[in-house]
Amino acid sequence: MKKVYDNAEAALDGVLKDGMSIAAGGFGLCGIPELLIAAIHKSGVKDLTIASNNCGVDGFGLGILLDSKQIKKMQSSYVGENAEFMRQYLSGELELEFNPQGTLAERMRAGGAGIPGFYTKTGVGTVIAEGKEVKNFDGQDYILERGIVTDLAIVKAWKADETGNLVFRKTARNFNVPAATCGKICVVEVEEIVPTGSLDPDHIHLPGIYVHRIIQGDHEKRIEQRTVRKREEA
Repeated sequence: MKKVYDNAEAALDGVLKDGMSIAAGGFGLCGIPELLIAAIHKSGVKDLTIASNNCGVDGFGLGILLDSKQIKKMQSSYVGENAEFMRQYLSGELELEFNPQGTLAERMRAGGAGIPGFYTKTGVGTVIAEGKEVKNFDGQDYILERGIVTDLAIVKAWKADETGNLVFRKTARNFNVPAATCGKICVVEVEEIVPTGSLDPDHIHLPGIYVHRIIQGDHEKRIEQRTVRKREEA
């Protein structure tokens, strides 16, 4: 089964459709599938529901899909660093399903593991719990959260072999692993594709059984924020 494609447009050919759901890896601008996002933007597909920790920044990452009004709903845990995200939400143009960060990661992981739902104390007694089933265990209330399963997952990894086994680079692993597992189709962009068998099995973070299509490309790797401290005089 061929998994390696020439570019992002080719890897997404026949997959995209209006109204679909997409799980996107990344945290802030770290480990985001920027090439696949750009290809989705270019395709013009619309009314998307996207599950991702955040929505990039203005004009980059998932932010470009906000700018073009291709996103209908976000399932996220963080709105900061993106003024357009906040503007569309407050104006009623964008649906937003807020999730505590750990809950969002676990919802993706659960969906990928075939678990339809789980109970958690996080969010009990807050707006997060509104409309959700509450169950008491050992004298403590827990709310039911549903696993997330999407039509498509787009993720960024450091290396892949030709069968789709993936290695992530340090903190760029973040949401990419749970996002990859919860998509019915998983498309991955990487910095390097290596021959099958060349990756140490103990170093593989995600087995290729989850991965359907792979591309290799160059990445901009923007830095979201930089903290600078003035050098102290001796």
